[in-house]
Amino acid sequence: MQRTELNDLMAFEAIARERSFTRAAARLGMSASALSHAMRGLEARLGVRLLARTTRSVSPTEAGEHLLRSLTPALAEIENGLTSLADWREMPSGTVRLTTFSYAAETILRPKLPAFLLANPNVNVEIDVNDALTDIVEAGFDAGIRFNETVPKDMIAVKVGPDLRTAVVGTPDYFKRHPIPETPDDLRRHVCINYRLRTSGGLLPWEFESGRRDINVRPSGQLITNDGPLVAAAVRAGAGLGYMMEHEVADDVAAGRLVQALTDYCPVFPGCRLYHSSRRQMPPALRALVDALRHTEA
Repeated sequence: MQRTELNDLMAFEAIARERSFTRAAARLGMSASALSHAMRGLEARLGVRLLARTTRSVSPTEAGEHLLRSLTPALAEIENGLTSLADWREMPSGTVRLTTFSYAAETILRPKLPAFLLANPNVNVEIDVNDALTDIVEAGFDAGIRFNETVPKDMIAVKVGPDLRTAVVGTPDYFKRHPIPETPDDLRRHVCINYRLRTSGGLLPWEFESGRRDINVRPSGQLITNDGPLVAAAVRAGAGLGYMMEHEVADDVAAGRLVQALTDYCPVFPGCRLYHSSRRQMPPALRALVDALRHTEA
């Protein structure tokens, strides 16, 4: 295929998409008359009419629609190939827009992002911290970070955090006043600190497993809040039991400041994943960020 014919095919695709010689010419940076001349030449060489023209509009003919269906993915592959050449640059550049939630911002981005920015001065990162689930494609984000269970199935997911486990904890003083629960059902007789979800407004269920059976408990207590640090403060003060991440209370448990209960009922579950659309070529800047955040087992 000659270079001029490839250019003419790209021009045809632009006209068919824009349904206008004027808009397609502006998109391609050429005059409408030159574009019209190129299309007449292409149709003459192919021996078939590709565009139906009127004084007010232009649209692909049936033959043009047939060509467009095969031409569009081929041109997309060419564009992706040209974009991927940026991987050969020494320094990734561009902007990465990322959506995440407060837990991941605290535990994953805060420890690793500053070093990434210093190592990649040509990469700009915009981060939206929002506990509500976001459609990254519709909202124009390059990627998101969420717990694995909430990542859409059609996305490519990369592990950026360790597997996690929840823990039910209380102070030794609390357990002097209340017996240690032996089953999740015993929590109904305890004072529990509850967390209200910012997304749905409902209370976070306390989730457990017994064999293959899932157990959800919604215990009651004096305090309900949507602020994690306030939950932790109330638990550490002995005001009630807390349902928290095990790694967040590990030091307190090891030092005897908190006592862990119901360990046999608290399962390990997959942690955070960075995810992005499988339908897009990964830009070099996003690839660099993924590599920087990728979780490796110690």
